[in-house]
Amino acid sequence: MLKIREVPVEGYETVAVAEDPESSLHAIIAIHDTTLGPALGGLRLWKYETEEDALTDVLRLARGMTYKSACANTGLGGGKAVIIGDSETDLTESRFRAMGRFVETLGGRYITAEDVGIGIRELEWLRKETRYVTGLSRRVGSSGNPSPFTARGVIRGLFACAEERFGTSHLDRLRYTVQGLGQVGGDVVRCLSMLGATVTVTDINEERCEEFAALPGVEVVPAEEIYSVDCDVFMPCALGGVLNDETIPILKAQVVAGCANNQLLRSDHADSLHARGILYAPDFIINAGGIINVSVEVREEGYDERTAVRKIENIYDGLREVFETARREDLTPAKAADRVAEFRLEQARNRNGSPVKDTTPNS
Repeated sequence: MLKIREVPVEGYETVAVAEDPESSLHAIIAIHDTTLGPALGGLRLWKYETEEDALTDVLRLARGMTYKSACANTGLGGGKAVIIGDSETDLTESRFRAMGRFVETLGGRYITAEDVGIGIRELEWLRKETRYVTGLSRRVGSSGNPSPFTARGVIRGLFACAEERFGTSHLDRLRYTVQGLGQVGGDVVRCLSMLGATVTVTDINEERCEEFAALPGVEVVPAEEIYSVDCDVFMPCALGGVLNDETIPILKAQVVAGCANNQLLRSDHADSLHARGILYAPDFIINAGGIINVSVEVREEGYDERTAVRKIENIYDGLREVFETARREDLTPAKAADRVAEFRLEQARNRNGSPVKDTTPNS
């Protein structure tokens, strides 16, 4: 039987922990803010050492989703879910059906989607127990795998970064380092390779490294060397917290722009990047393509890929706005992005908490 306990956390609407002895489920759902609408955020499976580690991660991720949705004008709030487990052994139907029942207890305040360690098969197991799942197979009218859309948004964001820092829209003229060759990172590397760019990559999976080493313009280096590679753009595309006291001083890039969530270990690391003259593309803006795609599915009209793609193209404009705000008000891009998100949240609260509709233009 599913056992659920709430954990009071200041600044969060709901944080709940679920355990199910029968399926061995141990999971946490965090709803950060639903001012703009129901909380939408992916479900992550990770081998956390402790429940405290999982809680720390899900809280950071949930807050990031609030800001991501606010800046992307999705008309949705922010939340996240994590399962404490091993992707090698714990992808069982019973565990994910128990997770579906956990999601269902929140009555639609949290809508889930895929994240690290989760695929469409697992989402379909969840769907047997709850309606509040997005990103299922296209054949059932859902939005499908969000990763290609996240990658598309990252590439679109790179144009804004290249224009801001280098005064060019020719991505092929720049040198990139990509940390992480997962679904999104891999798609980004393939795109850059096709454009003719020079790309240095690393990943903990040796088979993935061998696969990508065969692409034109791609070179593989050991994981510990990726930060010190001389390049124009450093792209964190794995887990978060990689921009920290140890890594920022050795970066040899002029731009940081990747798809990983929570790239900054602490918020003040944005100041450290700024002090070194490194342009930072706030992660929750440049990597919003996936959440934009699944947010289109939540609309009353249902999912339409052309609408999703048009909205994802606006990531370019969102980053340009952030960079211009940062220059005008003498802020780091991270603080400028926070300001944009907080302004939109405050606008909604001033309307007596009424949910804000999706205002992103369709064209």
